[in-house]
Amino acid sequence: MTGQAHEAGVFLESERLVLRRQRDDDVAFLVDLWSDPGVTRYLGGPRDRDRLRASLGETAADPDAERFDLWPVVEKATGRLVGHCGLLDKDVEGQDEIELVYVLAASVWGRGFATEIGRDLSRHAFDTMGLTRLIALIDPGNEASERTAARIGLRFERQVTRPGGALRKLYAIEGPAKSTQE
Repeated sequence: MTGQAHEAGVFLESERLVLRRQRDDDVAFLVDLWSDPGVTRYLGGPRDRDRLRASLGETAADPDAERFDLWPVVEKATGRLVGHCGLLDKDVEGQDEIELVYVLAASVWGRGFATEIGRDLSRHAFDTMGLTRLIALIDPGNEASERTAARIGLRFERQVTRPGGALRKLYAIEGPAKSTQE
């Protein structure tokens, strides 16, 4: 964190972005983000707005309920919400994994925000949360997300089949080896 004063709930700050706990006033933006056909094109398509409102409202009421979750991303220069990023626990073909997720508004695509928040969130996952591995599940048609994953340091491992039959490319990164010596 820099020496600037920050709002409550901030837990990760990069050069241009802040990742913070979700609040009630984030719900409208997040509903719009997750129901945008362009944004969700490679994420299974737009979500139902009413279900989103209900789910996001629950999260806003208790933003610390889950260890792994998605959190609002705020652009520092403008103070506006620009995305929803985080870590989600996933079962991938019988293996427990933690997925690094980056979802950004189309208005900020191409500015390097996904790479920036992804790198810092990876470091946070390894250094602060003690995780040893992160993955990204990427639709085979989403070349931009593949490039982002590679810039963050994730490497292609294999193709996997998700529930419902969707194929995804599994990218992974291993955290720094922990010393076994005391």
